Amino acid sequence: MPSLEWSDALALELPAMDDTHREFVELLAQVETAADSALLDHWRVLLDHTGEHFTREDRWMQDTRFSSTNCHSVQHKVVLQVMREGLSAAEAGKLETLRHMARELALWFPQHAQTMDAALALHLRGTGYDPATGVVSMPEALPRDIIHGCGGASCSDDAQPEPAVPTAQAA
Repeated sequence: MPSLEWSDALALELPAMDDTHREFVELLAQVETAADSALLDHWRVLLDHTGEHFTREDRWMQDTRFSSTNCHSVQHKVVLQVMREGLSAAEAGKLETLRHMARELALWFPQHAQTMDAALALHLRGTGYDPATGVVSMPEALPRDIIHGCGGASCSDDAQPEPAVPTAQAA
């Protein structure tokens, strides 16, 4: 039985995000229940999905003036790096590494979704952002300056230019 199952507690009322999260939970369950002979293949599918998932959320943050290096994006980078390291260990025959990582991801994901992703979903809805088109229908609701994540020096992105923000009028 998987450690994590989809529930309404994980829903963030942003269909594009909820669909991706539901897929993540399903793919993680497939990893957890996979036979040793199929484990690496399932992990690779989960890793590819997670990379696309995080890239999409990072783009949404950039489109709506969240810093591209804020704590949310940094967490994405760290999780992907750890997942890649797990893949390398498993390719070297250490399958238990992936099994342990899958259990840890099942613990990490609800907290990430209910905090960082919930804040992002609220922000996206508040700006009228359409994840499918990248259009902001309420540009007046965008923050004036890029949002910096945790406020620490490691979350600074002063050298990065502001992204162009497509608006409903320009679309």
